[in-house]
Amino acid sequence: MTSLLDFDVPFDGHVLKADHFVGRDSNRILYLHGAGASTRHGHRLLRGALQQRGQGSVCFDAIGHGETGGALAQSSVASRTRQAQAVLAAHGMAEPLVVFGASMGAYNAIRLSAQHRVDALVLIVPGVYTPSAYEVPFGPDFSAIIRRERSWADSDAWEILSRFEGRLLVIHAEHDATIPLEISERLVAAATRAAARQLHIVRGAEHNRLWSLLAETPAHFDAAVEMVMRTVVGGRQ
Repeated sequence: MTSLLDFDVPFDGHVLKADHFVGRDSNRILYLHGAGASTRHGHRLLRGALQQRGQGSVCFDAIGHGETGGALAQSSVASRTRQAQAVLAAHGMAEPLVVFGASMGAYNAIRLSAQHRVDALVLIVPGVYTPSAYEVPFGPDFSAIIRRERSWADSDAWEILSRFEGRLLVIHAEHDATIPLEISERLVAAATRAAARQLHIVRGAEHNRLWSLLAETPAHFDAAVEMVMRTVVGGRQ
């Protein structure tokens, strides 16, 4: 079987560009990238390491990003959730899912956990948002909302995670200038019904330089990937 499959998903007048790192043992992982200049290709380091351990993953470029293109103003945080659901449906991914979310993608991952059977969440440098920003198109109005002091404090992420019963891993960058440690700590604290929950802080890492930093020391990288694997597979081998 081909180890990398590219595929397209029509969505609201756009064509989402996606790929599947085919796994030997499992193909339940949906991986969601972040905002800014993020694309699916920026996460190949971790996805490749997981694939080597038998875990396949699907990732796509959201509207306004990477090969999908389009204008960010044609999308929103809510649209990104719906785009993820379109990819899930198009690729026929079986539940229960494992959902990875990086930065903004972490909030989409949390939202998906409220609408689908998800037995593991891996949230990397996670951002969360106030519900009032959810449907607002990306642009000046969206930016004005999220740039308010502690705009994230009333996020519904806490309440959603309070109902989550799967395994949760939150990975925080020690020197993250974008995401306060309080967000990562509060996400873990909220998940009181989770089967397992863990906060891991990567020392010396920054918001956009975490896995590449770990990769400079193979032992550290492998240890972090094995920690992720424990969350992904739980008691299954």
